Amino acid sequence: MPPKTYTNIMYNAKSFKLGVLAAIMLFGAALKPAYALEEYLLTPGDVIKVSVFKNPDLLLDARVSEAGTIGFPLLGSVPVAGLTLPAAERKIAQLLKDGGFVLNPQVNILLTTAVGNQVAVLGQVNRPGRYPIEGAGGNLTGMLAEAGGIATTGADVVIVTGMRNGKPFRREIDVVNMSLNGSTADDIELRGGDTLFVNRSPTFYIYGQVQRPGGYRLEKGMTVMQALADGGGMTGKGTSRGIVLHRRDATGKVKESGASLDEDVRDQDVIYVKESVF
Repeated sequence: MPPKTYTNIMYNAKSFKLGVLAAIMLFGAALKPAYALEEYLLTPGDVIKVSVFKNPDLLLDARVSEAGTIGFPLLGSVPVAGLTLPAAERKIAQLLKDGGFVLNPQVNILLTTAVGNQVAVLGQVNRPGRYPIEGAGGNLTGMLAEAGGIATTGADVVIVTGMRNGKPFRREIDVVNMSLNGSTADDIELRGGDTLFVNRSPTFYIYGQVQRPGGYRLEKGMTVMQALADGGGMTGKGTSRGIVLHRRDATGKVKESGASLDEDVRDQDVIYVKESVF
């Protein structure tokens, strides 16, 4: 085997270095966020970093205001909402040139925080917050999974709000029925800026001669007998003839009435089990 020469060693080292650089470049490309695509439209809440070549005094970190503008040195308020990143770069460059501030401005904009491709998940979920659409697969069930799923205190219905074709959009989706029926029609595609809200689940309250008085989640079609079972059943002193139901009417006034074991329970009902006189 011929001995390694200095030239061979330098050639191998150079090849290794080029290979490592290529791998790093490929890795960096794989990590490039989806919101860096040129067709992304800036929206209020986005945070951008603006730089002008050979003009470090014009370096700026800015948040797009609710009015769709950023405050830029020398230029004041610049509308950028609804523009792509290249379009915003060209606009700022043209304003700098027209104002005589920079002879041949080369503007670069980096999107550091993108609100336009995120969905807000609020209410009774395990991890409320903002999540990117791409990471959730773009649909309702994927976004709920990103937020850790509906909490035990959450309702079965998810309220989706946002904008579609320039008009306000609102839809209520029963995710339990959707899952049981295997229907994908309600697993709607989400858009940037959408909000998912999970309300607190319907609740009933039970007290008196029961084993575990307190508030409990109201399931669909629940009867007084099932409500008693959630409360651990009646104590030895309780009687099924002494069940009193407190319920609000349409005016908000609480009315008291006797209740049978097969009567349906409603949201915010309060069940009281009396002590037997015998």
